[in-house]
Amino acid sequence: MEEEKKMPDQAMIVSSQKHYSEEGLWDKVKNVAKKAGLKVIYLALVLYYTATASTTPSEKKAIIYGALGYFILPIDLIPDAIPVVGFSDDFAALLWCAATVAACVTPEIKSLAENKLSDWFGDFDRSELKGLLK
Repeated sequence: MEEEKKMPDQAMIVSSQKHYSEEGLWDKVKNVAKKAGLKVIYLALVLYYTATASTTPSEKKAIIYGALGYFILPIDLIPDAIPVVGFSDDFAALLWCAATVAACVTPEIKSLAENKLSDWFGDFDRSELKGLLK
């Protein structure tokens, strides 16, 4: 119950937009990919590719940049250094965002993200990603 209170709300995610940069995203992913886990990195990649798609409306891009900005922030509600739960708030923010912009996420975008995961993680069980995105 206490953990739910620590999850970021929509306003916090959107206000984090100012912290987004492409360089910051890649630095964060490079530094925490293994520790954050496959699902967190997959969502970050899907959102990145969705934000860079020319078909994604500006208002959806703003929401995505907010969620990615929150992910990049070194200080957030649950410090990333805490084992097991450290990335749960980041995961919640990315998952909320992915649900919010789901109509903009194409099969091509999902494929790009999965291919990048293969580059970084090698062979992985794609069934771990099932149900993350509708």
